Amino acid sequence: MRKTTLILFTAIGLQLSAQTNPAITSWLRNTTGIMGRHYVSGNSTPINDAVLANVQSVQYNTTNVYVSATGIPAYITGPFQDGNPSLATAQNSIFKLPLNPTQNTGTATATTPGNIGVFINGVALFDYRDGVAWNNNSQSICGGPGNAMCPGGPGAAQTWNRDAIPAERAGFDCAKAHPAMGNYHHHQNPSAFNLDLVVASTICDTYPSDGLYVINSAQHAPILGFAYDGFPIYGAYAYSNTDGTGGISRMKSGYQLNTNTTRANGPAINATYFNGYFREDYIYVAHPSDPTFLDIHNGRFSVTPEYPDGIYCYFTTVDANHNSAYPYVVGPTFYGNVVASKVTSVPAGTTTYLAVDTFDLSKTKITVYPNPASDFVAIQTDLIETDLAVELIDESGKIVKSGKVLQGSTLFILETDTIYNGIYFIKIIGNSQQQTFKLIIKK
Repeated sequence: MRKTTLILFTAIGLQLSAQTNPAITSWLRNTTGIMGRHYVSGNSTPINDAVLANVQSVQYNTTNVYVSATGIPAYITGPFQDGNPSLATAQNSIFKLPLNPTQNTGTATATTPGNIGVFINGVALFDYRDGVAWNNNSQSICGGPGNAMCPGGPGAAQTWNRDAIPAERAGFDCAKAHPAMGNYHHHQNPSAFNLDLVVASTICDTYPSDGLYVINSAQHAPILGFAYDGFPIYGAYAYSNTDGTGGISRMKSGYQLNTNTTRANGPAINATYFNGYFREDYIYVAHPSDPTFLDIHNGRFSVTPEYPDGIYCYFTTVDANHNSAYPYVVGPTFYGNVVASKVTSVPAGTTTYLAVDTFDLSKTKITVYPNPASDFVAIQTDLIETDLAVELIDESGKIVKSGKVLQGSTLFILETDTIYNGIYFIKIIGNSQQQTFKLIIKK
């Protein structure tokens, strides 16, 4: 299955007015009261949570935006099949982000364990690491559950830091995320495993979820979030050239695996500690003649649909198979001055952002797949801030099945295994507008 995500915002320049600044307008606010849902291992029916999903409010003043969110997405979380006993739980965070981020002209700030950014649905972004490293003194892994503490304690700089993406893949859910003590987060491109060109995990087969967006190689990716220096994070594809010309290309990481066959003061390269198991297995190689390769922070200056005058942007890098590529989103250092943080309250004098409802179903990308259908049909849409009703109608006009594409989600699976062969119609309804698709069920 493939789907298109398109988020449209008013075009703006680098010095941004409040009501058109993407740092204010980009957030996926919960306007329908949608709650989180999660799977538990052994049960493919999601469990409803009594926790609001997505972003609850967006407030701003002349310098900052304050985003209040539970950290729970609208897409289904879990299960985490590597023994992680945690569930995604409400964080009730307030993120303070700058409206006009600035470049750090001094020594670059390294990313740290824990939150280094936030996605537009309020879910946390972590960097590449998982808190596990190699202790050369004991010749063993240290840090993390069940392991001895690393020299210097949690968060101390280690020679060889484990990369969470290959090491913890078994513990990621379908949306490529997992919780740390309840804090649900992505280390990587937040799209579902089963929609990549080569599938790296089969968890979606039993526990499907749609993630935050789906890669579309034909369109400029949407804003997916903001790093803690305030600069925007985009998906995997963008304009080839930094001035907004040259067609759409995949933004490529400048990092590649070291060709060394041994690690100094580290474990031997073998099947367990393969090349790429640690962050330090990668080296940065500049590509000054190719603008589709990103800089050492995993970003570049870019003209985008939301920033026609250009701004520095990070990208959720993937390889040619759409599998996540180191350093994944931001890192290992920030481009800008890291001034964002979690705060406990919003200061007086802020304005609450209330978006104008401009939803137009006729401009919403909708895909019905497969057609003909047998056991199921998938309805995929853009990422939108409203519920869409779905009706399966037979030739006599009778509604035989119904459901919803929920706000903040982009996918609805309609089971058709008990439906007779024949011609049917899928009707999509939203804000008193509707679209109808012809569907053939053939088994």
